Amino acid sequence: MEQTRLNAYHIMWLFVFFDLPVTTKKDRRQATRFRQDLLKDGFSMMQFSVYNRHCASKESAEVHMKRVKSFVPEKGQVSILTVTDKQYGNISNYWGKRSSPMPEGPKQLEMF
Repeated sequence: MEQTRLNAYHIMWLFVFFDLPVTTKKDRRQATRFRQDLLKDGFSMMQFSVYNRHCASKESAEVHMKRVKSFVPEKGQVSILTVTDKQYGNISNYWGKRSSPMPEGPKQLEMF
């Protein structure tokens, strides 16, 4: 039980929020490429402009943050938020008036 509680504070989730311009063909191409780069890096689309990713540790989260920073388009706003697995478990999702539990995170192999 103690090990489970500690992991809840070591496992991290990254959220990427963005608002990118799509008025010109070049802007749309860059926005599409940014979304595709997020998917290639293991992010999942939570909403149209919100992507999230599970990270096994804070160090892994920092690596992915640097990677996201490397493919941010030249225009628009991109925000990155890091939360612990414990905080992530407190999210409430609603589809209309109906509430749904969060999907379970990926299984992690623990060596110790």
